[in-house]
Amino acid sequence: MTYRSTPGSREPGAGRAETPRRRRARRGRLLGGFLYWCFILCVWAAVGGAGVVAYYVAKLPPIDELAVPKRPPNIAILSDSGVLLANRGDTGGAAVRIADLPPYLPKAFVAIEDRRFYSHYGVDPLGILRALTRNAAGGAMQGGSTLTQQLAKNLFLTQERTLSRKIQEAILALWLEHHYSKNQILEMYLNRVYFGSGAYGVEAAARKYFGHGAREATLPEAAVLAGLMKAPTKLAPNRNPAGASERAAQVLAAMAQDGLITDAMAALALAHPAYAVRDQGAGSVNYAADYVMDVLDDTIGAVEEDIVVSTTINAGLQGAAEKALGEELDRKGEAFGVSQGAIVAMDPDGAIKALVGGRNYSDSQFNRAVFAKRQPGSAFKPFVYLTALEHGLTPGSVREDAPVNVKGWQPENYSHEYFGPVTLTKALSLSLNTVAVRLGVEVGPKAIVKTAHRLGIASELNTNASIALGTSEVTPLELVTAYAPFANGGVGVQAQIVSKVKTSAGKLLYQRKGASNGRVIDPAYDAMMNTMMQETLLTGTARKGDVPGWQAAGKTGTSQDWRDAWFIGYTSHLVTGVWLGNDDSSPTRKASGGNLPVEIWSRFMRVAHQGVPPQPLPGGLWQGAPQQSAPGEEANPFWPFAPPVAQNAPRAPVQNVGDARSAPPGGAGQTSRAQTERPGRSGGLLPPGLIPQGGEARQIPSAPSAPRERNFFETLFGG
Repeated sequence: MTYRSTPGSREPGAGRAETPRRRRARRGRLLGGFLYWCFILCVWAAVGGAGVVAYYVAKLPPIDELAVPKRPPNIAILSDSGVLLANRGDTGGAAVRIADLPPYLPKAFVAIEDRRFYSHYGVDPLGILRALTRNAAGGAMQGGSTLTQQLAKNLFLTQERTLSRKIQEAILALWLEHHYSKNQILEMYLNRVYFGSGAYGVEAAARKYFGHGAREATLPEAAVLAGLMKAPTKLAPNRNPAGASERAAQVLAAMAQDGLITDAMAALALAHPAYAVRDQGAGSVNYAADYVMDVLDDTIGAVEEDIVVSTTINAGLQGAAEKALGEELDRKGEAFGVSQGAIVAMDPDGAIKALVGGRNYSDSQFNRAVFAKRQPGSAFKPFVYLTALEHGLTPGSVREDAPVNVKGWQPENYSHEYFGPVTLTKALSLSLNTVAVRLGVEVGPKAIVKTAHRLGIASELNTNASIALGTSEVTPLELVTAYAPFANGGVGVQAQIVSKVKTSAGKLLYQRKGASNGRVIDPAYDAMMNTMMQETLLTGTARKGDVPGWQAAGKTGTSQDWRDAWFIGYTSHLVTGVWLGNDDSSPTRKASGGNLPVEIWSRFMRVAHQGVPPQPLPGGLWQGAPQQSAPGEEANPFWPFAPPVAQNAPRAPVQNVGDARSAPPGGAGQTSRAQTERPGRSGGLLPPGLIPQGGEARQIPSAPSAPRERNFFETLFGG
């Protein structure tokens, strides 16, 4: 029989069931095809991935030229006793070695940021998967970046959050792992990562938040620092203490879970959480630190590595000066209409011991002690009197305190009262304007300017008659520097704040050597000036000034319209100047050198001299021959503090004859109102184009306003 195939008919055997062998063969063919295409896809994925990596590698610097950028250098500024005053530089703190840190500090960062740090090779796929899983489950958002990736980002990349940046980050992390050990990577990380509040690196952060270095960090503090990595600005302990503590608790729990600390250590740390100390970054020591940075370039040039700068600043005196200025201005600044001030304290050899450039550094970083040029008023008069001594006068020389007319300029004493014949000692102690002007005319403005520059004034000074009343502007620092020769026996000094500079490794870069400008005052004249300026504190315009047990001398100063109030005073131990005023040069409410500046000076100087054995002023007080009397006069037994008196003149009893602290009441030169400095109301200007030069006039630009003197009793009793 023949079988014909018809539509719909089956081939022979078509109706038989599929055998297991056939099924296995078919599944094998399917699996083989699947694996084949998977392999093809993997190959293409690898090719594509390699292409992507090659593309982004090409956008990076050549790998063989890649290098970890140098960390910005830090400048650690130390006091004269080695106490850290401030850090300067982009990081805000020195680099530290991981071996010098307490073991739990780096462990805290590993526990909370990268638990598999010591087992991965820069990129942690398990960590990425874990983060993705937790994020998908709705938990707190977590990142998959390792510590190495975070370091790579900080070293080489921007902070943008893009896929390309993440790919480059991973590539660079692998490069870091290949070239550095785990501890080296962790050390670089701790020294460069941002901790908020302007602190880069764990050392800067520890000092910023806890007031000490990272080496002294406690376990609770380490937990706070590690916790900051999640959100440095948001979790800063000085801004968000509750958030910082909560995050620190999570760090401690992670450390305990990983066996990095015991449960007992974690519990103790939780029971004693760390809190940020009061921010010390705005203290007045920053004025001194800024000045150090100003002079450092001239000292060692460009800074290429971490350095340590030892200064002449005494931390205790700096704090005392800041406190004296701040508290006195808080109490009396508004009443006197004074908003700003500055203090400079200097050893007689020129070493700056305290420098306060303003009332509050956080409000204004302008350093008034160094850069503010203001009229010194009568605080400039010692240079006039010294010039007069060098021209042959003595403290007992007599000049007339009476109205004076210098080519149309008529400077006057504030009260319009005059003492008549007075010694130079009395004229300086009571700051009599007319006598200073007469002396200025005698010796000539050029000679006065030469004397001031010789002693240490660096600013340009106008050679006109009003120079005798301190109308040319100077800074507090240069005025104090120019007073130092009076305190050290007549040797000119250079203001110094940097004593030594070393690298962080200990290599000496600079050592201050004893240097001076040589002798600028003859010892005999120095003794005369000390005699006269001591009287300023005993019977003159600075009677509020007092340093118990010490001989002290100085001079007050008040500029035109009460704009500036000064007192520069000294002992053989310290020279200190105080300036008060307003930045816009607006008049104060009758703040004069004899009131608030003297009070601030005395408060500071009493602290500065505690525990220091008293020493007299150099050269002792002047013990010259009695003043020669003119015909019809006889020597005054109270000279040099009173002038010669007319023969047969009635004598009056005198108090304090033994120490010559007061002139005889009712005697020559005595009046019912002692004249002290106070800005004037009238007169006071040279006519344009006239100046005395050794008694002759010549053409010059018009003179600036001349200061006036305030009545002593008004100063003393607030009248």
